[in-house]
Amino acid sequence: MQFSFNTKTVSFTFIACLEQLGSMNQEVNRIKKTKKPWPTKDAMQQVYEMKLWGGNNSNFYSGDGSHNSEIVNPYVAAITRFLVSFKTPITVCDLGCGDFNVGKNLVKHTKKYLAVDIVKDLIAYNKKEFKAERLEFLCLDIAEDELPAADCALVRQVLQHLSNAEVLKVMHKLKDFKYVILTEHLPLGEFVPNKDIISGQGIRFKKQSGINLLMPPFNLTVKEETVLVSFILKDSKGVIITTLYQLF
Repeated sequence: MQFSFNTKTVSFTFIACLEQLGSMNQEVNRIKKTKKPWPTKDAMQQVYEMKLWGGNNSNFYSGDGSHNSEIVNPYVAAITRFLVSFKTPITVCDLGCGDFNVGKNLVKHTKKYLAVDIVKDLIAYNKKEFKAERLEFLCLDIAEDELPAADCALVRQVLQHLSNAEVLKVMHKLKDFKYVILTEHLPLGEFVPNKDIISGQGIRFKKQSGINLLMPPFNLTVKEETVLVSFILKDSKGVIITTLYQLF
């Protein structure tokens, strides 16, 4: 039995298939490029629901940076020294208070402590767990919502999770505070600051970058800058630096 093929037809069919496959790949790439980032509120809600920062035995857990005593204790000591240096206690706004394992140690040194987070269930939990006369919890999106007035803003390992567009929105609001105490996870040594990311669980350290509000595209103008505390992480995982900025 013999078979015969029209090689010209087979060739044209093969080429048509390749062209169709190429068009499909272009469409997939187009969809990827136009895909919108997940809303920050939903992304952070998922972090706690899926326990992406650990803490399987906790209802809410804000990660090692909020529970490792080698990181937390020096931070609390440094912020306490700053707060008690005022003759009259000041009002503090904690932007991104998380599970409040850190903030709970600072409330007593303030006139008023406003603890803010974007996750509604987390704020509801904190209201039940932590009670003090001068303490108030607020559920706000710090990039989109109006922030309460205060003398000092604490922003501890928050901006590192936000896109540059959201960081820029937050930064404009930080200008209303006389003092801003910023904590960021940074690479050791020289690095290119402020590489953009999609807001969520991850941080710029994976891109060998980190937040520097004084550099483009943020260009924050400050009156004074003081490093309060730094902690070098093991296994070349960078450094966590807390800096006090006086804006006016």
